[in-house]
Amino acid sequence: MTSATTTTVPYRLERAGIVMQPEPGNELEAEGVLNPASGRTPEGDLYLLPRLVATGNVSRVGLVRVVIDDGVPVGVEREGVVLEPDRGFERGAHNAGVEDPRVTFIPSLGLHVMTYVAYGPLGPRTAIAVSSDLREWRRLGPVTFSYDDALDIDLNLFHNKDTVFFPEQVVAPDGTLSYAVLHRPMWDLGETKPGEGVRVPAGITDQRQSIWISYVPVSAVERDLSELTRWTRHRFLAGPEFTFEELKIGGGPAPLRVPEGWLLIHHGVTGTIDSAFSQQQKVNYAAGAILLDGDDPSKVIARTAEPLLAPETDDERSGIVPNVVFPTAIEQIDGQHFVFYGMADSKIGVARLVRT
Repeated sequence: MTSATTTTVPYRLERAGIVMQPEPGNELEAEGVLNPASGRTPEGDLYLLPRLVATGNVSRVGLVRVVIDDGVPVGVEREGVVLEPDRGFERGAHNAGVEDPRVTFIPSLGLHVMTYVAYGPLGPRTAIAVSSDLREWRRLGPVTFSYDDALDIDLNLFHNKDTVFFPEQVVAPDGTLSYAVLHRPMWDLGETKPGEGVRVPAGITDQRQSIWISYVPVSAVERDLSELTRWTRHRFLAGPEFTFEELKIGGGPAPLRVPEGWLLIHHGVTGTIDSAFSQQQKVNYAAGAILLDGDDPSKVIARTAEPLLAPETDDERSGIVPNVVFPTAIEQIDGQHFVFYGMADSKIGVARLVRT
């Protein structure tokens, strides 16, 4: 399914180093530090919220202050854990975790909005928490999807990952002022109920995992903040098109406003996927970019045919899950944007976003 009008995206990524790796002797980081969210405190200090993986593949969300040297992130100072899998929807009989957070600061709310994967009884499910200072987080709970008869499918049945909000209010295709959010449904119901197989919405012929966009009416959130968890008006945004995305694609950091519209750094995957409940060992994750229309982010206007960053260094090619570059956060430092990314599910790297 082709949605882009051009493959010209005037940006590239340049590696700037490693900012975080597991601390020796720290059991909470024994199986890796990876895939961070990010944000700034009211005082302006830059923080990452990394996924910390303890022995037994149990994930928590930590908080670390970014150390900056001459305008470049070079390390972190740990400040503890801000989210643990201590709610029922985050814990199953054989698994538990709060994973892969994305954080968007939404000025109109005055809040950091975190989407994260709650690894609970039925597997990966999106949940939301909010904070004013990055330290104290209030859970709003798991996300629910409104039913759309035109799609002839209930999105609540499916695992969902790689979710992230836009930082600004947008006008939805139906004209409603809304908060927009990206997500990636996983169509194989057999992951939770063997034998059910793959189901896709009406009008969708490609079964590969793709990026979707949904909306939350601003008026509803003004009445009740918990409405951020009730997503509506779902539509396909972008699917795999190019070689580095052959298996699936998913969103990355919060979309960035640029002169051309919205810049979405995303990931594309090749290889072979095992069960969603197991760590992948036969995949290759690379970072690409998609430009969305500035007035209507449900429209793709350009995307990269080649990755902006692919696993090439030893730290990206060797780790808990080899051959992974997984972008999840973007921040501006002294006028320069930096993208933070997971390296082989083991460490956290950073790359400059450069306009070409």
